[in-house]
Amino acid sequence: MLKDIIRGLELRVVNIYKKLNKLLIIKVNLMSAFDEYAEKYDEWFMKNEKVLLSEALLVENMLKDEKGNILSVGCGSGLFEKILRDKGIIIEDCIEPSEMGKIAEKRGLKVKKGYAESLPVSNESYDVVLFNGVIHYLKDKRKALKELHRVLKKDGRLVLCWVPGESSYGLLYRLASILGWEKLSNVSPEHPYPLEFVREATWPTYDEVKELLESSNFEIIKTMQTLTKHPRYSNIEVETPLSGYDKGDYVCIKAKKK
Repeated sequence: MLKDIIRGLELRVVNIYKKLNKLLIIKVNLMSAFDEYAEKYDEWFMKNEKVLLSEALLVENMLKDEKGNILSVGCGSGLFEKILRDKGIIIEDCIEPSEMGKIAEKRGLKVKKGYAESLPVSNESYDVVLFNGVIHYLKDKRKALKELHRVLKKDGRLVLCWVPGESSYGLLYRLASILGWEKLSNVSPEHPYPLEFVREATWPTYDEVKELLESSNFEIIKTMQTLTKHPRYSNIEVETPLSGYDKGDYVCIKAKKK
């Protein structure tokens, strides 16, 4: 009987080890796209320069009237921050979990390694937080929003930008994650977003992001959009940002900390 008990315990230990090993593999895989394929991020934007400049112009519009220090959470390679600096909007500090942070450092940013859900930043440290294209890759969106609220000063501003799930790009990315780009070649952009990144992402809708902000004690004060053409034609010319959120494939919300 004792042997049976010991054998049962051994089997349980083996099963626990297998489950932990699977979790470790999943964690490694979740990080792999932005660690292993860091250069692909910039390469995609260089091939889609008009898309990049349209998005950067939108972010610039949301930040240009803001005063005080700015923290970029999830700055990636620092590409947007470099473009904004050339426009006179200075962002020095960045939080980035992946190897892309090394590229951001070469672009002059002070990078701390960390995650949006647990920011290595003191309470009420920044006047503005830029959260550009990050919400798609969060494990816990609600926890991240609470962290952004924590690090903002009183009446601080959050600028959150993303591809809404109901937009043309959002729907196309959902299809691509299932079918791959080859089967969508006749309706997709000439240079589509790498599948390594698409398949790690989620695509929250405008209403979902609005609810997240409001339930995290933010008040929406401005919404703007860009990329109003079908994704196949969005890289033809740089677009001027428009008010609202119902036409564009890239949307920014400015929200005030309550």
